[in-house]
Amino acid sequence: MDFKLRGKRALVTGSTQGIGFAIAQGLAREGAAVVINGRGEAKVGEAVKRIASETKAPVSGIVGDVGSAAEVDRLVRQLGPVDILINNAGIFEPKPFLEIPDSDWLRHFEVNVMSGVRLSRALLPHMLKQNWGRIVFISSESGLNIPPEMVQYGMTKTAQLAVSRGIAETVPGTGVTVNAVLPGPTLTEGVNVFLETLAKDRGIGIDEMADELIKTLRPSSLIRRWATAEEVANPVVYLCSEAASATTGAAIRVDGGVVRSIA
Repeated sequence: MDFKLRGKRALVTGSTQGIGFAIAQGLAREGAAVVINGRGEAKVGEAVKRIASETKAPVSGIVGDVGSAAEVDRLVRQLGPVDILINNAGIFEPKPFLEIPDSDWLRHFEVNVMSGVRLSRALLPHMLKQNWGRIVFISSESGLNIPPEMVQYGMTKTAQLAVSRGIAETVPGTGVTVNAVLPGPTLTEGVNVFLETLAKDRGIGIDEMADELIKTLRPSSLIRRWATAEEVANPVVYLCSEAASATTGAAIRVDGGVVRSIA
């Protein structure tokens, strides 16, 4: 199927690795001109090089911390208009509720929620002017099943669902769609580091640690395994396409069946 993304320009935040990189890679494979974003110049350059080596689509990079209002302003001025915005940048940190200081709550909210709010506010007018655009927030099943080991993270993922639906409600009857995608447990570079640390502390292998976490923390998983970043990226690319033009204001779960709900 031709997703008709050739000629479209996309910004994917937090896309030097993990789910963000897989989304950028998927969009580029469909012919979109992708802008990679990250906080470090070296990692941005490496990601651009990797995607450019395997696709014919234009790939560029822009360095900036989207968790900072000032950085978002600078980034937007440098970036120019885009047709597709993927609000993927995010942070997480397992920590008992009683040990989470205000600064952690605010930092998670700035990075995970306000980055998407600010970028959507800045880039939406161009989409409305041309009567076509796609905004996708990468939320999480943790926005529905708040994880007790990181309440501050779950809070931000619930907020993303409210923001994405709210923005969609403000642009009815246009060619702009706004949706959220809710991944479940997904193996990314960041998660692998987390698993390696836990496995070392327990004196077991990383694969055994990964299996144990699925069984103990996400026992309702129907696929009984971690998803790959590409498995999460595929439906995101679809939502950016012409084929998904009737899907907006939606929360699409790619959680491996973790959430025990039919709606």
